[in-house]
This record gives sequence, structure tokens and C-alpha cells, in this order.
Amino acid sequence: MRIGTAISYAGGFAESVADIVELEKAGLDIVFVPEAYSFDAVSQLGYVAAKTERVQIASGIFQIYTRTPTLTAMTAAGLDFVSDGRFTLGIGASGPQVIEGFHGVKYDAPLGRTREIIDICRQVWRREKVVHSGTHYSIPLPPEQGTGLGKPLKLINHPVRERIPILLASIGPKNVALTAELAEGWEPIFFHPEKAADVWGASLAEGKAKRDPSLGELDTFVGTALAIGDDVEGMLDHLRGMLALYIGGMGARGKNFYNSLAQRYGYEAEAKLIQDLYLDGKKEEAAAAVPKELIRAISLIGPEGYVKERLAAFREAGATTLVVNPLLPGREARVAQVSKLRELID
Repeated sequence: MRIGTAISYAGGFAESVADIVELEKAGLDIVFVPEAYSFDAVSQLGYVAAKTERVQIASGIFQIYTRTPTLTAMTAAGLDFVSDGRFTLGIGASGPQVIEGFHGVKYDAPLGRTREIIDICRQVWRREKVVHSGTHYSIPLPPEQGTGLGKPLKLINHPVRERIPILLASIGPKNVALTAELAEGWEPIFFHPEKAADVWGASLAEGKAKRDPSLGELDTFVGTALAIGDDVEGMLDHLRGMLALYIGGMGARGKNFYNSLAQRYGYEAEAKLIQDLYLDGKKEEAAAAVPKELIRAISLIGPEGYVKERLAAFREAGATTLVVNPLLPGREARVAQVSKLRELID
């Protein structure tokens, strides 16, 4: 089981990278740089690549609507080049609030677009002349839609790898099935080991039945908060605000993927209450309404023995990479936590 972490969306970037340099020595395997509606992730990923030696770097995530498929492929190839083959392309649909609200682009057909983007990316990395005629993307652009001067081209440079790992962030049934069919990696959110099979098992099985064996086994990246110790119980409450934001505020009523996930976990009434409170501006009350049972289930917070038990549960549920958020303050403490986790895993 590998260990990863993610750099924060906002502020403290230089300090975070200094952390990554030390965490790399402690056994960190991969670092994610998010994008959302913050600074772009590409420039930051290049910086991380220059400051590290062994740790893998990943976009967490590039949104599928904000770059052309070919530019996504070019960017991935460039990051793989500057990192000497250490890049993983994480892509996902994000949501209408960000895509339409910040980028002014229509949020539509995430499944179809994702499938076509993957095909185009892999053509680019193989240095084939890119030809794609799909529902959502046509390369080259048909003459009747442009000047008529477009022609198939291939990437000028030779990529470090002709297959850069693709990771999809997905939680919906159809999107998870697509991930298991086409991607090297899967990044769910709020992964509950005891309920993961009930929520995602059928979708994963459906996708894996169509999977190309050359892709290998699906690498499952599970995000989880980390605090190992005998007096860390209070750290559970640190996650309430974030969970309330996602379950309550990431979308509208009837169009919130994370709220739907909480309901699929069995928290129907709680999810509705959190959303009602959050959308009514009662954010503290919404945070207080997040069930502690849910927080505990998706986290690695507690004494060593308990965390070791939870590691076994995550592994049994299919997690292969833990993307941890060390909660204890200070670089020394964060490094110590990752070192302890590495020891417990090994």
C-alpha cells in the first residue's frame, strides 16, 4: 500500500513543498496538486518536480472541460518529461458550480467526454497523427466547421512514456464503471471501507469486465485524514467543516454528488439536514450535524492499534494508495505521522 498526500488549494505553497521534500524521505510515494478554482496546477506541479527526486506527482484533478483534449495530453507529456517519468494524469468532471460558474463552459456529457479525452490523450502519447471523430470532439476540425486547413498532426517531441497513467476522480455509478474500464487509477472521495462494496462494487465489476488487461490492476487512491496517537480523538471534529461544505454546499438541492454519496452510505436524513442547514447559511449547525460515525469511518484517527485495524479494513476494501492529510500541526509532526504510517503498513 502506497502513501500519498495533497497540497492545499490555498496559501502556503512554498511551505507545503518543503514539507513534501521531507515527506519524500519519510516514505511518501505520490503528491497531488489540486486545481479547482485556485492557481493552475501545472506551474505548481513543475515546481514540485524540480524540488523532489523520487516521489510521483499527480494532478488532482485537471477538469475535463477547461483544456482541449490535445492540450491535456501535451501538458501531461510535458510534466512527465520534467519529472523524468513521475507524472500521473488525474482528471475529473468537477461540477456545474465551478465549470459553468467560474469557467463559463457548459457542463454536459461528462462520461462521453471523458471516454473521448482518454482516447485522444493516448493517441498523442503514442505519437500517432491524431484523428478522432466523436460526439464531443472532432480532430482535425471538419472543413465545414472551420477554414478547412486543419490536418492530422502528431506530437513533435518524444514522450518519456507512451502510456502515462490516467487517474479518474469519480463517485457516480456510471462514471466509476467507466473508470474501472479505461483508467489506471481511481480516486473516489469519502471512502467508507465497510460500505464501499455496496456503493461501488457493481460498477467496478461492470467496468473491469471490459478492461484491457494491459492496463493492469486498478490502483485505488483513497483520501483520508491522518492522526495517530492516544489523545487525537478531538481531531475528528476538524473534519466537520469540510464534510459539511461538500455534503451541504457543493451544488444545489437535487444536484449535489457528495450529498447523494452520503445518502448511499445510509445517511439519508443526516445528508438532507446538513444540506438544508448549509444552504440556509447555518454552516456551524451543518458541521455539527455531520455524524461522527461517518467521520471516523473514512479517517485514520486514533491510537496505533486502532489505525492498524483501519488500515486492514481499507486494504480489504481495495485501497492501494492512501492519500493522507496529516492533521497534527508542524512539519516535524507531519513527517513523524507519515513515518509511523509507513511503519504500520509495512
